Amino acid sequence: MRADTQDYLQLFVDDIPLIDTRAPVEFARGAFPNAVNLPLMTDDERAAVGTCYKEQGQRAAINLGHQLVNGETKTRRVNAWLAQAHQYPNGYLYCFRGGLRSQICQQWLHEAGLDYPRVTGGYKAMRQFLLTSLEQICREQTFLVLAGHTGSAKTDLLTETPDAVDLEGIANHRGSAFGKRADGQPSQIDFENRLIIAMLRHQHRHPGKPIVLEDESRLIGRCALPHVLRETMAKAPLIQLQSDLESRIEHSYVNYILRKSAEWQQHAGETQGFELFIEDLRDSLFRVRKRLGGERYAAVSEQLESAILAHRNGDATEHRVWIRSLLQDYYDPMYDYQGQAHAQRVVFKGTADAVRKFLKSLQN
Repeated sequence: MRADTQDYLQLFVDDIPLIDTRAPVEFARGAFPNAVNLPLMTDDERAAVGTCYKEQGQRAAINLGHQLVNGETKTRRVNAWLAQAHQYPNGYLYCFRGGLRSQICQQWLHEAGLDYPRVTGGYKAMRQFLLTSLEQICREQTFLVLAGHTGSAKTDLLTETPDAVDLEGIANHRGSAFGKRADGQPSQIDFENRLIIAMLRHQHRHPGKPIVLEDESRLIGRCALPHVLRETMAKAPLIQLQSDLESRIEHSYVNYILRKSAEWQQHAGETQGFELFIEDLRDSLFRVRKRLGGERYAAVSEQLESAILAHRNGDATEHRVWIRSLLQDYYDPMYDYQGQAHAQRVVFKGTADAVRKFLKSLQN
């Protein structure tokens, strides 16, 4: 039998398959991208055992657990673990602290004819390892931050860069007020876990190379950048991606109108998806109304409604009108103001081709 492990780095860097035996509510609150939830107990069963533990002690709680999970219920759960373990023989199982639940799962698998190792310390120890690793990465790692006006296709450039970690991809959000995606965002803990794991893998696969990140505000949608990372990014050297207004309008049109409407329709069906897409646009504009000011908000809102009407009639191109207004009157002035305060951090500026060549030179 393979030994139990506490080599958390290997688990994450090598993407080792994991069986998470915690209850579904625990898994939903925070988990790891290489884990599948095959719980020992349902949420209700766990709650009942927890209450019994508080009122009558551990022995009574264990007895209740065995009463709740027995017979066909036990057989189904053991078979699910067996199927996963046979599919991924190099994997491990764990519970919250690496204690009783994972020991029971391990024992039942043994009784079913399979020895399968578990993670010492469980979810809690792995989560703490990631948080400690983030502190160390921010203290020791070199970072570069890619900045540029809204619509300059920074994310597209980052996806071509081996040294990049895609914050927006991990957050499943396009970053701006209009960046919501149809299939939603991960929980805050899931976002943090995935982000730190991506950085650990970068260090392992590209030792000595800087991590390239896109310039982001504190929030990417509802996912908040960890404070220590935000502080590190605020001091990191900047690369400025330069792009003309017309190119940025076209990129925003393709990204936030054509692609986004298609995403919503794929997610919810053609008719309902289009209505959800329209609702999303209106909500997004409403969220920036205070920064726009009443007069500008009314003007852009009127342009948006005109574009929506034209879009319903088969012509989406009118969206370019309100996109132009937002870029010129809202996003560009805000970026230019913020950029003045960080001008001394800029180590390179240029077009996409120039930035691409600069980033490639860093890989040598």
